Amino acid sequence: MTPTNSRRPLGVAMIGYAFMGKAHSNAWRNVASYFDVPLFEQKVLVGRNAAGVKEAAAKYGWAETATDWRTVLERDDIHIVDICAPGWMHAEIATAALEAGKHVLLEKPLANTLAEAEAMTAAAVTARAKGVQSMVGFNYRRVPALALARDLIAEGRVGTVRQVRAAYLQDWLADETAPMTWRLTKETAGSGALGDIASHAIDQVLFLLGDKVTEVSGRTHTFTTRRPGASGLEDVTVDDAAWATLSLASGAIASVEASRVATGRKNSLQLEIYGDKGSILFDLENLNELRFLDATAPAREQGYRRILVSEPEHPYLDAWWPQGHIIGWEHTFTHEIRDFLLAVDGGTEPSPSFEDGLEVQRILNAIEESGATKSSTIHLEDSTAATAGTASATPVTVPEGA
Repeated sequence: MTPTNSRRPLGVAMIGYAFMGKAHSNAWRNVASYFDVPLFEQKVLVGRNAAGVKEAAAKYGWAETATDWRTVLERDDIHIVDICAPGWMHAEIATAALEAGKHVLLEKPLANTLAEAEAMTAAAVTARAKGVQSMVGFNYRRVPALALARDLIAEGRVGTVRQVRAAYLQDWLADETAPMTWRLTKETAGSGALGDIASHAIDQVLFLLGDKVTEVSGRTHTFTTRRPGASGLEDVTVDDAAWATLSLASGAIASVEASRVATGRKNSLQLEIYGDKGSILFDLENLNELRFLDATAPAREQGYRRILVSEPEHPYLDAWWPQGHIIGWEHTFTHEIRDFLLAVDGGTEPSPSFEDGLEVQRILNAIEESGATKSSTIHLEDSTAATAGTASATPVTVPEGA
């Protein structure tokens, strides 16, 4: 592996070119225009459909294409592998890339099963000892308003946190005639709203509070059990919605809700943090705003005030536009790539790590276990991998470019 302090550009390969591949490509194209980062080159875009990946590479700025990710890992000019493939492929590709000495950026969630996540984390720890870095792409950690919220909480501005409410609500499956996709079968997606978006909500609870979950109770539900597919009506084998109560080591309690059938909600990650000295409110559909209440002020002056997070003093914002000019969802990936490149170049551990991803996976597994067994509470140290499957990936068929 080329030393990261070399002046030779870091060669980047990205695997997957659909939704997340497009978002990540936009970040790779733009990050050096706004942030001081080490030199890199968008070397190779990988996808199974030769024509499809070639077209995507031309749009997204990649120099070459490949249809077999294994051959890309053999190349000496590839130093970073960005994995945007579906979850069922994460374990095999990430482990192989780490073993090949490639730095790995991996889309969330870490894996489809707890067993896979544990094996991947072990591989990441081994690779890190050799200077090979890895990171999970929980991009909402890079929303400036949420990074600011974390700072305010750490500074004690809300006091002791007692209660957190986290709800990630979408409605793209509210219509029962919406067609089947790979995201609706357990074999390919692992879970539904639980892994897809509840993972973001859970990661935010951990990120904002710097805390640890000790107990979990949860429930999942599938409202539409069959949807139209290539073979007629096909069985939906993952959840449409999930609910959980999380007990934290600090004594705080967090409620988490996720749904892909919440009619009228497009992409609403709502976070409410209540402490004994103040509280914070956030909604991803207004991602440049934070609501803050200072409960130490005189009662006649109390009330939520709107913070427009667009000043150069706010996290990440000094690289962008004049104050008051807002940024968008896509910028979170640019911030993510920036932080990852700086960690790789500096030989430091990027965050969130695979260990962080594993913690989220354990919580997801406990929610699923609690719902399946009708258990009121799962103690994480007692949670089994009964619903987690095995660490070996079983080949499955997924649409091209997924």
